[in-house]
Amino acid sequence: MEKEKSFEESMTRLEQIVKELESGKQPLDQTIQLFEEGVTLVKQCNQKLEQFKTKVVEINRENGGA
Repeated sequence: MEKEKSFEESMTRLEQIVKELESGKQPLDQTIQLFEEGVTLVKQCNQKLEQFKTKVVEINRENGGA
C-alpha cells in the first residue's frame, strides 16, 4: 500500500496535474485519469486542512485562547 502523501506533496502533485491538463496534450483517457487523481488529492487536502484546523482550535483552547 502506498504511503499517504503529505499536504505539501499533494499540493505539488495537484499543480503538476493542472499543468498537464492545461496543456491539452494528453489523450482523453489519460485526461480522465489525471482529473480523477486530482479530485482524490483535493479531497485528501481538504480532510487534512480540517484536521489541522481542529488541532489549532484544540491548542488554542488548551492555552486559554478563544
